Amino acid sequence: MIREPGARGAVWLAASALVLVACGSATVGSVGPPASAKWTGPAVPSPDGGHVTTSIYYGPWSCSADFMTRCERRCAAAGRLLQGCIWLADIKGDWSGRFLGLSAAAGGRLAITHCCCDYPETDGAASRRIWNNARRGFRNQWAEEFGAWPRVPGGDMWPGHHIHDLLHGGAPVARANLLPVPPEIHETINTVYPQCYAGDVRWRTIGPDRPYSD
Repeated sequence: MIREPGARGAVWLAASALVLVACGSATVGSVGPPASAKWTGPAVPSPDGGHVTTSIYYGPWSCSADFMTRCERRCAAAGRLLQGCIWLADIKGDWSGRFLGLSAAAGGRLAITHCCCDYPETDGAASRRIWNNARRGFRNQWAEEFGAWPRVPGGDMWPGHHIHDLLHGGAPVARANLLPVPPEIHETINTVYPQCYAGDVRWRTIGPDRPYSD
């Protein structure tokens, strides 16, 4: 079941929307190649009863027509021009529990995108220090809601990616601005962000509504 952001009901989006912001709900990933990577957390209790299992599918992909249009509006509202749009990931939640005394299940997906408006560059060093000091506490908060922060098997924790990057004024510790990303995908994302801000044709080109398969 696909829900628009802000919809209410016994679905995972009611909880996850408090943590990660998106430009819109994602279509079901039923066609296309597999995602670049996938993380699935443990089943955790949901606020209204039952349990939620969270999965994250990673791109990056070109934005769909709908997401590109929303980015144009977002940039314009801030008095900025759109340089491009990156569809970073989809977050999928599966809820299971009881409703009216019967077993029930529901779910939804949330697209995580970044609008590359022509924001001025800033000195991100101070913001980076703030994030470095807050990293452990942030991971602990994540663990309470989604399960342990992902890590390389037998190795280091995954990086925390700032969706609105620090170089262009992103908030260093805002819950809605951080996403755990596998190290190799994070390297790719760090490469495509400068391309997007430079107006590279890939990130100005409309992509499919369904860029990956489950």
